[in-house]
Parts: sequence; C-alpha cells; structure tokens
Amino acid sequence: MRIQKLELADTQAFSSFFLDYIHQKEKLKPFYSLFPRIENFKTQIERKAKSFPQTSRNILTAVLKEQYNGLTISTATQQHIESLKSENTFTVTTGHQLNIFTGPLYFVYKIVTVINACKQLKQQYPAYNFVPVYWMASEDHDYEEIKYFRAAGKKYVWETDQTGAVGRFNPKSIEKLFDQIAGDISVFKNAYSKNKTLSGAVRHYVNDLFTDEGLVVVDADHPQLKQILVPVMKADILDNTPANLVNQTNQQLEKSGYHAPVNVRDINFFYLKDALRGRIEKRGDDFHVLDSKVVFTPEQLQSQIESHPEEFSPNVILRPLYQEMILPNLAYIGGPAELVYWLELKKVFDHFAQPFPILMPRNFALIVDAPTDRKMKKTGIDLKMFFAQKNFIFNHWVLQNSTQELTISKEMKQVSALFENLQARATSIDTTLSQFVGAQAQHTANALNRIEQKMLRAEKRRHTEKLQQIEAVKDTLFPNGNLQERTDNLLNFYPADSTFIKQLLSHFDPFDFRFHTLIYE
Repeated sequence: MRIQKLELADTQAFSSFFLDYIHQKEKLKPFYSLFPRIENFKTQIERKAKSFPQTSRNILTAVLKEQYNGLTISTATQQHIESLKSENTFTVTTGHQLNIFTGPLYFVYKIVTVINACKQLKQQYPAYNFVPVYWMASEDHDYEEIKYFRAAGKKYVWETDQTGAVGRFNPKSIEKLFDQIAGDISVFKNAYSKNKTLSGAVRHYVNDLFTDEGLVVVDADHPQLKQILVPVMKADILDNTPANLVNQTNQQLEKSGYHAPVNVRDINFFYLKDALRGRIEKRGDDFHVLDSKVVFTPEQLQSQIESHPEEFSPNVILRPLYQEMILPNLAYIGGPAELVYWLELKKVFDHFAQPFPILMPRNFALIVDAPTDRKMKKTGIDLKMFFAQKNFIFNHWVLQNSTQELTISKEMKQVSALFENLQARATSIDTTLSQFVGAQAQHTANALNRIEQKMLRAEKRRHTEKLQQIEAVKDTLFPNGNLQERTDNLLNFYPADSTFIKQLLSHFDPFDFRFHTLIYE
C-alpha cells in the first residue's frame, strides 16, 4: 500500500464547526481544555492522576475481569487490564454503537486510531502505561441504526422484535445472515453463536480482530460502575443541574456563531430495566417513565437511585461524563459529529470536578484497490477532484480536455461593456431608462449562459465513454454518493486481505489530522 493525504477541508466532507476546532480557532478555545498535541498529554496525565481515586481503579479492574471471564484474550490485553490498578496507567478511549458485523468502516478506524495513539504516547512518556479502550454503547436503544450493514454493494439486515438496551439483545437470530454473506466470516460466526448478548458478541469479535493490540472493551452497563455515577444521577434527575450548565454553554456557542449540535433535556437519564429503556420525565411532582406505567415520587426515585443505580442509563449528554468518572482516561477519540457535541459539556465536567478529556479526531480514510487505482490514473483526474460532485468533475474534465472553446467569459465581458455604455447613454437621455437597460443586460447574460451550458452538454455527449469511466471510479470510491468509510463494511476488504487491519495500524497516524488515502499497489 501507498498513502496519500489530503487536508480535511479539501474533501468538502466536514462541517465548518469541526474544521474550526481542528484549526484551533480562538472563539472555540473556551469550550475545551487542551488541544490534541502529544506534548499536551503531560498536563492531562497530571490532572487525571490527581482526580482519579484508587477505589475506582480497583472497581474497574474487577468489572473488566468479570466481563472477560470465559473469553480467550491475549497477553497484552491481560496485562492492560491488570495494569489499570496502577496509578501510572491511563486510558485513551473511543466509543461506538454495537453495529452488526462492525457496521461502517469508520468503526474500525476509530479503534485503530486509539491503539496507535497509545503506542505513540508510550514512546513519548515511557514511564506511564496507556491502554486503548473501546466503550460499547450497550445501553442505547438504537436498534434501527445498528441492525444493518452494507458490503459489496448489498445491504444485510438483522430482523428482531427485541426492545430495550441493544447490548442486552440475544444475537442468536443474526445467524440467519451467515449463509447470505460471501467470504470468510468465521470471526463473526464464532462471536454471534457463542454469546447470549449482543454486548458479549461484540466484545468477542473485537477481541479477535485486534487480538495482539491489547485493546480493552468496556461495557458500562454494570451495577458497580453505575454506583460511581449516583451523585450525577441525583443532580440531573432531581435538580436539573447539567441541563442548566449545558444551556449556558449553548448560548455562548450561539453567540460565537455555532449551532449547538445536541439539545439538552431537563432530565438526561433513562430508566433501564429488562426490555425497557424509557426516558424519565417530570410531570407535576412525580416522575414518569415514558412508554410505560412506571411512576416514582421524588422520595421513591431517590431511594431507587441509591439502591439500584444500574436501573438508570445516561443519554448522549451525560454518557461522556460517566465515561470519564469510571476510566482513568486522558483523551476521547471520535468522529466530527461526536467531537463538536463534546464541546457543549465542559461546564458539566467542571461542576463535577472531572478533568475535561483531550478531544482527538479519529483517522479518516479512503481505501483504493488496485483496479480502481489503475482506472483513476487513466482518467487523468487527481484524487482531490474525486471528492467533488459528479457534475463538477465532468465539467472540469471536459473543460480541461476539449479542443473547443466552451466558455464565453470573453464574450460576456464584451457584452457587459456594451450594455454599460448603452446604460450610460440611455440614462443621460432619460434616467428612467436605466432600469430597463439593466434588465435587458441581465436577460442577455442569461441567454449567453444558456448557450454556454448547451455547448458544454453537447461536448459532454462527445466524451460519453470517458465520462462513464470517471463515473465508475467515483461510484466505487463514494458508494451511494457518500464517503466510503461511512457506507462500506470491513468485509469489503478483510476476507480478501487478512493483513488489512495491520495495514491500517501501520499507515494511520493518530496525530495527523488529514484524510488518509490508502492505495493498493
């Protein structure tokens, strides 16, 4: 493989909000603590060391050993779990939904970024240990979002009528998909067949895919971990403290020219029990769980929080805080939409005396196989141009390669000068004629533009074969018109190339915030 990198802005695929963060715009600096440069991690280590107690380390290690019980894991993962007891061990974390068969490619890119970040941090700070962590979104009820994946142009869907937190779903019915999928999927067959919960299956296949990298998978749906979150549960559900803090931040973001990506609710917890994950809402003096008959008085709710914290699940606003309270974490690695909503949360972290993590973008990538690379070379169009819309690419190629003069800029200047002269003459005779002449000038300009468009379309028809070649490359690299990493699945590449993940680990640089294109030779 060879690698080619593009500036993120050149891909036209990222919001200005996210790009402003990457470019360290001054107006965003109040909303985070430290920018993701490797030299800033020394300060972050010092801050986290002071705030993360030994009791939390002991609880985390015990829970992880319980969750990994019965699963064959590498020596590196065993050592990492054990090292979390030590005060000189810290984590770097990414999180994601429990998409079947890993979902879109960027799930794998997230984990690769976390692993590589820990390796570079170890080189920079050898006195410390750095553990890569994948946080499973096991408590989400996002079945509609996780039930499918696309591979080789086909969509595969898992049908089940289970409800509640997806991590608790039984994955048995996923086996119906096995015979439909081409290639070696043994990693996934083993995981889905040998586990009674989707969380267990995802931990299983992630462990197998990254077996030698020491990756640790955390499922936060656990009573001991939830106990640490009890003070936040009370502050949110009973006093609405986080909502007030986030609303203050969102007002500041609006004043700075940014639209808040996530709206906060007064209560940011769900009630989680059996197959129910229902939003908690206060009505009058009582608390109701939506889509159920469950109702609590304030006293009953406080008692339930204290005695059964595992029955309460944070939403997108408070999940980040929960993560930082149970992990000795230094940085969170996420996608562009994730990182900008984290920028809403700094006041919440400050209120609960938790260091705000360093926010790192995951690696963004495009994989180009050898046949597509050869086709791309034949088009004569560089990689950057393929990120543009199809019609723009077609027009660009035709204008660059036609032997005809297809633009009318020279004529437009001549006509514009002519009408300026006419308008001046007409106005000197009668000022009311100025508007009339201006309207005729615009009418003529529109007519000339239509002529130009018709000439361009006619020239395109003369180059239909070449434009079809260009379109074929575009469709391969950007399936359904989207970034490959947000559409295609690991199975597009992994069965045919068992070294695929190792290639990603070798070529991705977690501290290089550019778009990585990996091209098979």
